Amino acid sequence: MAWYAYCLTEQQAFLPGPRSRRPALIEQLRGIAEHEVYAYPSGEFAVVVSDFGGIELDQKCILEHARVVSECFRTTTVLPFRFGTVFHTDEELRRAVRANRKAFVATVERLRGKSEMHLKLLVQDGSFVGAVDEKVVHASVGGEYLSQLKQRAARDRERQSRARTLSVQVQRLFNPLEADVTCKKDSGRIVIDIAHLIPSQGVEVYQNRYTIAARQLKGCELLVSGPWPPYHFMPGKLRTVS
Repeated sequence: MAWYAYCLTEQQAFLPGPRSRRPALIEQLRGIAEHEVYAYPSGEFAVVVSDFGGIELDQKCILEHARVVSECFRTTTVLPFRFGTVFHTDEELRRAVRANRKAFVATVERLRGKSEMHLKLLVQDGSFVGAVDEKVVHASVGGEYLSQLKQRAARDRERQSRARTLSVQVQRLFNPLEADVTCKKDSGRIVIDIAHLIPSQGVEVYQNRYTIAARQLKGCELLVSGPWPPYHFMPGKLRTVS
């Protein structure tokens, strides 16, 4: 049987005992395409899965995948699988867990009792408006071309410097356990996405700090969401089997 995988959890979260050998139905939970959801035992873990038979993955399935992971996260520590992860046989599923057992054990221990909060900073600094257009650069020749390349490089350095400064400010304000930061430019402004790992009991404190940050970070639009499962804090490298 082929299994669609949502996440990995500790076995005791959804299984009746440590000697469970068969998948156990997780009642009141429906997965992609309204399929039943099971906890599939593998060592000290359970993989939350649905029967993959007859399912065509689409945009709606992305939301359904995330909903199952979030519902499991309400109960226990979860290690989310990437959307579209399918194990084509029971042995393939068990082999994948065995191959990554050391990383899974360490990550579950590190993430137990923790949540992810997500910040998006939209920098409205006027100095970024009017950046050199890519098409204009490519259409230029000679000295003009080199001059515009220098201007673009200078603006890129300015963006990077501004992003680093903001990241440090945010780090000091929120003081997370861990952070994952990405930065990109969009229509002449900086978009900084920051994932923070925090203790689950500290969500209210974090939200209060968000209110303070929204007042202190001038020239920015600040958006917050969470708590979420720790999507950004999974092991960096996992051994795959398919």
